[in-house]
Amino acid sequence: MKVANPDESFKEIDFQNSLLRYVETRDPTLPIPRIIHSDDGEDIFQITDVDGSQRCVRLLTFLEGTPLDETQSDSQGRVQIGKMLARLRYATEGFTHEVEDRYYGWDVQHLLTLEHLLHEVDDDTHRHALTQGLERFRQIEVKLRQCRKQVLHNDFSKSNIIVDHNNPAYVTGIIDFGDAVKTAIAVDVATALLNQLPETPNEDLFYRGRDILKGYLSIANLTNEELALIPNLVMGRVVTRALLTLWRVKLFPENKRYIMRNTEQGWHQLDWFLARSTEQVSDILTPFFDSKRTP
Repeated sequence: MKVANPDESFKEIDFQNSLLRYVETRDPTLPIPRIIHSDDGEDIFQITDVDGSQRCVRLLTFLEGTPLDETQSDSQGRVQIGKMLARLRYATEGFTHEVEDRYYGWDVQHLLTLEHLLHEVDDDTHRHALTQGLERFRQIEVKLRQCRKQVLHNDFSKSNIIVDHNNPAYVTGIIDFGDAVKTAIAVDVATALLNQLPETPNEDLFYRGRDILKGYLSIANLTNEELALIPNLVMGRVVTRALLTLWRVKLFPENKRYIMRNTEQGWHQLDWFLARSTEQVSDILTPFFDSKRTP
């Protein structure tokens, strides 16, 4: 049972439910939650909480397995994750909804609108690094606006991927469509790769991400232009995460542990990107160039 934040409108919740129904129709074997209707046939109903706020309530099926952030993955498992992300992309293709173009801060295509949050960064070293990251992103933002777009999951993170090591398919569930939005295909892939970056400093930041791409490209296509943008978009997501979490932790200090759970590792990741030129970053996925497959 999911009880929405009062700030989430009925239309936003309907967007998620409508997308789930659409995906089920397009690819019935995808392991996504199924919507359970109320006795009155409604898939969303509203309640008034003790503070008088209106909240949307809905019920979804439970998906068995272990969240990926609670276990480890090997190369073969990550290839399966990439395949599942590609299948989900094709399953959401063609979906439309009146709030599909909603502004969502975590959507990297809007990173430059967060520039004012630099004032919330107290550490001078961190603020300087984030400023450099924003300038790097500004260089590629025009190309991003030219990329293919559609409604996408946009949060293929370890906490939203359910796995079973004893299942040949490995991925047994894809949950939390709350970040879904119409964005660039390259952004969706970059978000998945961000969540595979090493937690500790590593010379090869994309050794896990290459497995994801291998699986993804066996199902779906990416252009060379998108492949060149994706590493820069991963950096953009690192910057986005830092700006939003450092701002939000000041608003909700009691929730600091949850808000900042992934922020600290982002500093060494951002340093890794800034130690390389934009051109070097763009070439990171060169082995995949011209290896794309169009089913």
